[in-house]
Formats: sequence, C-alpha cells, structure tokens
Amino acid sequence: MAFGDASYFIGILDRRDQWHEAAVRLSGSVTGRLHVTDVAMGETITLVGARSGGKSARRAYDLFLDACDIVYTGAAEFAEAMSYHTRYDGRLSTSDCLLVVAMVSANDPQVLSFDSDFDLVRGIERIH
Repeated sequence: MAFGDASYFIGILDRRDQWHEAAVRLSGSVTGRLHVTDVAMGETITLVGARSGGKSARRAYDLFLDACDIVYTGAAEFAEAMSYHTRYDGRLSTSDCLLVVAMVSANDPQVLSFDSDFDLVRGIERIH
C-alpha cells in the first residue's frame, strides 16, 4: 500500500481545504491501510486542530490509529532525512524528507500527496 502525506490527510479531514474534493476522490481508490509517518501525522493533527479545534484534532488522531500503519521515526531516520533535505537544498520539507526515508526503507515508492515537491525525488510516484 501507499504512504499518505499530510496534504492528503488534511484534504480528507478538512472540508474547507483546497484539496478536499480531490482527496475524497482519491480516497475512493485506496484499498487497505495507508502508511503514515509520525511526523506527517503530527503535522496533520496540528493543522486540523488549528483550523477546527481540539475535538477535530482528536478525531483525526483516532482516524490515524484506526485506519493507518504508523511509521515512527528516530534519530537515524532524521539524520538520513537531513541528507535529502540538503540534497534538495531545502526545497523538500524535513517532514517530507522523513516520508521519503520511510518510503525507501519500506520499498514502497507511492505517496498520496498534493505537494509537488515530491516530484523532485527520483523513484517516488506521487498519486494526486
């Protein structure tokens, strides 16, 4: 299965988000559980909470626990992510770099995302 980026999950969870309709359409093609990094999960929960309040943030958290396989990152993954961040001269966020590290580690090159910065990374297929 594919990984999900914060832009995809925010689009699903926030009806006012610019990517909501596209994310809902895309979700219809998802089978099985998506993978998500703890950092992308935190980014999503933070933004959903800022836009819609704590209860919405909690629902987002519960959704991740129920519907996703969470990939936790540590010091080694962060160090590797920084090599991507440097390679792409900061054009790929550290959160996105951690997602790339997880994708490479899992040998799963697909990411559901509306973030075109993933297009910079050879071998990664952005589904949008």
